[in-house]
Amino acid sequence: MHDPILYALFLIFVGAAVAATGALFLRQSMLVGYILLGVALGPSALGWVGSPDLIRNAAAIGIIFLLFLLGMNLHPQKLVQLFGEVTLTTIASTAAFGALGFAVGWGFGFTLAESLVIGAATTFSSTIIGLKLLPATALHHQHIGEVVIAILLLQDLLAILVLIGLQGLGAGDAGLSDVVGLVLGLPGLVVAAFVAERYLLRPLWQRFDGIQEYIFLTAIAWCLGVAELGSMLGLSHEIGGFIAGVAVANSPIARFIAESLRPLRDFFLILYFFALGAGLNLAMLGDVVVPGLVLAAGVLLLKPLVFRGLLARIREKQPLAREVGVRLGQMSEFALFIAMVALDSGVIGERAAYLLQFATVTTFVVSSYIIGLRYPSP
Repeated sequence: MHDPILYALFLIFVGAAVAATGALFLRQSMLVGYILLGVALGPSALGWVGSPDLIRNAAAIGIIFLLFLLGMNLHPQKLVQLFGEVTLTTIASTAAFGALGFAVGWGFGFTLAESLVIGAATTFSSTIIGLKLLPATALHHQHIGEVVIAILLLQDLLAILVLIGLQGLGAGDAGLSDVVGLVLGLPGLVVAAFVAERYLLRPLWQRFDGIQEYIFLTAIAWCLGVAELGSMLGLSHEIGGFIAGVAVANSPIARFIAESLRPLRDFFLILYFFALGAGLNLAMLGDVVVPGLVLAAGVLLLKPLVFRGLLARIREKQPLAREVGVRLGQMSEFALFIAMVALDSGVIGERAAYLLQFATVTTFVVSSYIIGLRYPSP
């Protein structure tokens, strides 16, 4: 009698190794292989992993680590000038993509609230695709890496505000006091995180910086601790993880922490993208395939053109503007978060949530292929 959890992990990681190999031969992102593996082994197909909810809950840790590491890249003193340069580009592109998503939702008969959520989810590009498919030399040492990171960070901040707003709508039945607590929770968590990092965490790291195991352990504890505190304050674990990362961004050992946690993050992200594919209900595709393909096609065609035009207007060189547009020419994993939060809050129905899932996965697959075909990638 095999243990169901160990058996599921065996299927996921052996299958992921095979799927990743195939994806690399086809010049696809490995993330696409994980998603398609989840579809194949999930309840809607072979059913070998019959309960993806447990995997999804564990995989949520990977998203927390992802946002934690993203927050650690936020160095205000280095990016203020670049933020000023791309802020108008980000706002203008957000308005254009939001209008696209709203038009598709409204045109296919979704409610006003659902169309607004579809529009909001369409505005963001994928941090995972954008950063994981950018070569390390470009990511850390070239101007294109700075532009991509700046736009993605601004988009992620806007996405966090959208998530907070949806959580506030979901708390409507709980009374005004809960909504006020939700609004006050974000600045309270930010202040608490920065104070704790400055006067507790940093002195400990300075004293025991020669013990790598201790740094690794306390970094994980810090990330998950602030994430849990964020949840207790009415925010989300993901928002807490992001704030935990921002708080330690200026630490002298921030880069060591980031390098240490990346393998752990990737372990859970494999589970996350597998669970994403396994959670797709193929029986629902008939209801969303047409609007999903229209939305995905609009994103894949419009985003590269809009980013290229906006970046050219701020005097970025045409080759860079074109490449940034292609690298950011997909929907975001935040669209999946927004869909889940909005569904749990009762703002949208299952059909709208499946539409966002299907369109996001479709843009992941096509965009990854285009990036790998046209530009250098790891």
